[in-house]
Amino acid sequence: MSDASWKLIQDAAWPMLLALVKVTIPLTALSFILGLVLALFVALARMSAKPWFFVPARVFISAVRGTPLLVQLGLIFFGLPEFGIQVPAFTAATIAFSINVAGYAAEVIRASILSVPKGQWEAGTTIGMGYATTLRRIVLPQATRIAIPPLSNTLISLLKDTSLASTILVTEMFRVAQTTAAPTYQYFSLYALAAAYYWIVCFGLSVAQGRLEHRFDRYVAK
Repeated sequence: MSDASWKLIQDAAWPMLLALVKVTIPLTALSFILGLVLALFVALARMSAKPWFFVPARVFISAVRGTPLLVQLGLIFFGLPEFGIQVPAFTAATIAFSINVAGYAAEVIRASILSVPKGQWEAGTTIGMGYATTLRRIVLPQATRIAIPPLSNTLISLLKDTSLASTILVTEMFRVAQTTAAPTYQYFSLYALAAAYYWIVCFGLSVAQGRLEHRFDRYVAK
């Protein structure tokens, strides 16, 4: 690697790190939290026996999983203004990523809930708990342990997918790498640095996943 490439990496390392901390990670965290909340409601609707609940939930999941995330970003940021709805870039990215997370996480949550032994539901009913209480105090803690690995994969994928926000001019880390590399055409050096940053954060999330699984082991019925 040439001296010019090293100099470029040194100059770009700090701005890219700031973008990672100030934009990429907050965008990931906010989208994941909102997506999980929406996913829980979609999952419960999907499990309902009432068609006016499970039909819209199935359509939502199918639409999200059947369309590219880049298209979803474009619909919200570039499409909504045609109807007089102006959405700031960061907000548009948050909405699109949250909806995308919900579409995938809803099926993970549903499968995790269904994997909890039926006897756990019966135990809640036996001691006088209603559906909501049994779900909250008995079933969800056990389902959470089961859902941690796939949801962690969703989170890691989301972190990497935030690079797509650069297409709607969100100044996240990858956008900084792009704009820095453009005048010099030193794309390999800057993109390699971006890859290293992504890998470091994903590695940290993987470590946190292992610790979280161990913590929730006590909730799983043996």
